[in-house]
Amino acid sequence: MNETMVTLSGWVGSEVTVRQAGDAEVAEFRVAATPRRYQRQTDSWVDGDTQWFSVKAWRRLGENCARSLHSGDPVVVHGRLTATTWTNSAGIGVTSFDVDAQFVGHDLSRGTSVFTKAAKPEGESEQVAESTAA
Repeated sequence: MNETMVTLSGWVGSEVTVRQAGDAEVAEFRVAATPRRYQRQTDSWVDGDTQWFSVKAWRRLGENCARSLHSGDPVVVHGRLTATTWTNSAGIGVTSFDVDAQFVGHDLSRGTSVFTKAAKPEGESEQVAESTAA
């Protein structure tokens, strides 16, 4: 597969919303990443332009994101990057970057977090036992 995988570190820029997509739930939220560079000439750190990403997390990952993430939280997201180009209402071409998340977590370099293991959905342990017996 020739897919572009990315890992980004940033801040949750919106509350997580959950919607139904077919038979699966998908959580969506925005992440802002602002690069910082050190400039030797001025002996200071300078912020670059903030880049915004839309993140989609499917099924159980999405449920856990909805329960765990809030606007302003520092996060690390790993997933498949896609770019979509469209024309806005003013007739200007816009490119948006979306990440189909595979992994999401709090950025522990910026604070602490408490992990709570999610309960298995009903019937999951039976399905695992059946699939391993086959």
